[in-house]
Amino acid sequence: MKKQLLLLTPLLIFTSCITQERFEEKLTKTLIERPEILTKVIENNPDQFVIAFQNAVRKGQQKIVEQRKLDEEIQLKKAFDNPFKPSIRKDELIRGTKGAPLTIVEYSDFECPYCSKGYKTVKTLLEKYEGKIQFVFKHLPLSFHENAIIAAKYYEAIRLQKESLAIEFHDYIFTNQNELKSGEKFLNELSKKLGVNMKRLGKDLESEAIKLRIAEDLSEASRFGMEGTPGFLVNGIPVRGAYPLKHFDMIISKLVENGSLKL
Repeated sequence: MKKQLLLLTPLLIFTSCITQERFEEKLTKTLIERPEILTKVIENNPDQFVIAFQNAVRKGQQKIVEQRKLDEEIQLKKAFDNPFKPSIRKDELIRGTKGAPLTIVEYSDFECPYCSKGYKTVKTLLEKYEGKIQFVFKHLPLSFHENAIIAAKYYEAIRLQKESLAIEFHDYIFTNQNELKSGEKFLNELSKKLGVNMKRLGKDLESEAIKLRIAEDLSEASRFGMEGTPGFLVNGIPVRGAYPLKHFDMIISKLVENGSLKL
């Protein structure tokens, strides 16, 4: 490949001296005007070209990962300096210890497979920081999940009857998420199994109060830049995605270090 590229040199330099910058400029111009030269080089050296292309892709991917990591670090620093302040309503369903110093708010979608992973992480956090953590579940049903919005309505309607039943409903779906494909038929059967008052449930499902509550969650999630699910706030520090437990532990440790959290 080098030999064939070197053959281009006389065409570009002619009989005069030329700077590296000028050479590259002329080389680029020549290859644009006569792409068959480059094609011929590739055809005559296919193995070398494939290897070079693969190496370039790997380097490009590595740079993207590095840049993304840098961007995340910058955003995380900004978040520690100015954490978000989610609304904790008077009738909020609190799991863990109400009023605990560590607050985790989740914006979730019952049909999202990544949210089932997030559920497992939250469950571990509730056990690990028992007595020091409160967890709030909020809704971010995505439009392309056809059963997400109705599942959110069922959760809220059940919560109005009994919080413990809403928790059972929540946990059952995230541990048996495939069953949600059956839609409202499954949600009705689950509600009956839990002992929910079905007559009241039917009335509450389409109530303006529940519609407004879900709309409030959606608006808050959007305000905090939560475009996908799951999204979390750890004492106001955003975590966008189903990150592993160690990522949450890292944020909690930093909050303790900077004195904004006492455990």
